[in-house]
Amino acid sequence: MKAAVLTAFNEPLEIKDVPEPELTDDGAIVEVKACGICRSDWHGWKGEWTGFLAPLPMIGGHEMSGIVKAVGKNVRKVKVGDRVVVPFTCGDGTCHHCLEGHSNVCDNQTMPGFTYNGGFAEYAHVPVADFNLIPLPEEVGFEQAAGMGCRFMTAYHGVLSVGQVKPGEWVAVYGAGGVGLSAIQIATAAGANVIAVDIAQDKLDFATRMGAVHAVNSKDTDPVEAIKEITHGGAHVSIDALGINATLQSSLKSVQRKGRAVQIGMTPMGKEGEIPITVNSIIADEVSFLGSFGMPRSEFPYLLSQVATKKLQPGDLVTATTNLSGIIDVYNDMSNFNVNGVTVITDFTS
Repeated sequence: MKAAVLTAFNEPLEIKDVPEPELTDDGAIVEVKACGICRSDWHGWKGEWTGFLAPLPMIGGHEMSGIVKAVGKNVRKVKVGDRVVVPFTCGDGTCHHCLEGHSNVCDNQTMPGFTYNGGFAEYAHVPVADFNLIPLPEEVGFEQAAGMGCRFMTAYHGVLSVGQVKPGEWVAVYGAGGVGLSAIQIATAAGANVIAVDIAQDKLDFATRMGAVHAVNSKDTDPVEAIKEITHGGAHVSIDALGINATLQSSLKSVQRKGRAVQIGMTPMGKEGEIPITVNSIIADEVSFLGSFGMPRSEFPYLLSQVATKKLQPGDLVTATTNLSGIIDVYNDMSNFNVNGVTVITDFTS
């Protein structure tokens, strides 16, 4: 099969023929129909997340959807021919976190494209298939499902489950990339008033189309002061969708007393990811600083039903499609923060 293989960090991926994945007794092989190119993939390509990245060579890609080609002898629920989407965070289905509905923090978590070969290929193997493959409704296309991949599902969990966003609340979103735009659409659909923050005007214009009622260009304006002025005191919820020092600090400072600061954007591994925060302000204002990672499989039915009925439209975030060779161009654009929306691979032959 054709695959885009990461053989060295910061170098172009090798597009070449590799053996198809081997089927395990509890796994399934998926013919990948669409796979998003995410900033998390970029972090892996840069070598920043080596703490959980499998040894090279490695096939990336974790925002995949497709059709089941084969199932292991112990698989009972998933059938050949099923249309499926794959969670970014896969669980073992047996630990107490999985059993309580929190598979995104599974004790034995696996991640396609990071801990095992992912969807930058014609076929991908998914372990514990009965637990980790989610049926994809006929109303949801593969491209839209890939656009819903890590970024949209991560934002869904962060906005609704962790952030507990309510109708009428003010929500600030730092970073109008894939996660940020997803958070804006989801929070808007939940009835919140969203303020988008970014340094690029074209991304802010896109954020407004996704539902943001205010857009703050932090290149020209202090975003914390602007948000406090717009909201008369601070946002109920602020979301850092990027994961750098400036956005994390500003997001935390943008919430009102008793507010919730949700951290979705991941920082680099090691010392570079150790960002200081003013703990006394968190204590005095009783601010909740909340981490949010991926989305548990238990929430997929709710997300997919909203997508199937067009209450949420992750396909609106897809601005381009490409082939395997186009991944490196997207990575280079990400290095320059020059990506607007989501790019999805739909051609796996070149």
